[in-house]
Amino acid sequence: MTIPTLQGVHHLKLPVGDLDRTIEWYGSRLGYRLVVEFREQGRRTGVAMDHPDGGPELSFVEDPERARASAGFDFFSIGVPDRDRLVALAAHLTALGEWHAGVHFATLGWILPALHDPDGYEVRFYTAESHTTPDPTQVLVVDDAVASAQAAELVWLAERGEPVVAGGSIPTALHSGG
Repeated sequence: MTIPTLQGVHHLKLPVGDLDRTIEWYGSRLGYRLVVEFREQGRRTGVAMDHPDGGPELSFVEDPERARASAGFDFFSIGVPDRDRLVALAAHLTALGEWHAGVHFATLGWILPALHDPDGYEVRFYTAESHTTPDPTQVLVVDDAVASAQAAELVWLAERGEPVVAGGSIPTALHSGG
């Protein structure tokens, strides 16, 4: 069997309760811009947004019932080049009053979890930069992802002589926004 050639994720599409609110939030918080409006019988039913600096294309369709049913789920993680840019993003979101869980050591890179959009979807960010290089010939088995990442972070910080901060490698003051 021949394996087909694929080229990443083309776009992500989520149901939302209010298109205007979604457009404003993704634009003002993350820099997304509106590029396509989908209409049916003269009524806007969906939109597509892109990011000027490489984020994934996001599409939204107005469907309040499905949006409510999906609230709280993290459908995807948006890539960020490195830890420094993730820390800057966390500070930006905090300055806007958006609550998130701060930057944390994760299985392979760093993660900024627990940001929620207006429909309650968890929007996560994960670095392309990695602190760990797994063996590509072996399946990486992660047992208790949070606890194992916390333990690995302590080792990583100690090796670099960096301070250990309760709740993650980034001070909690960065994510105290409400």
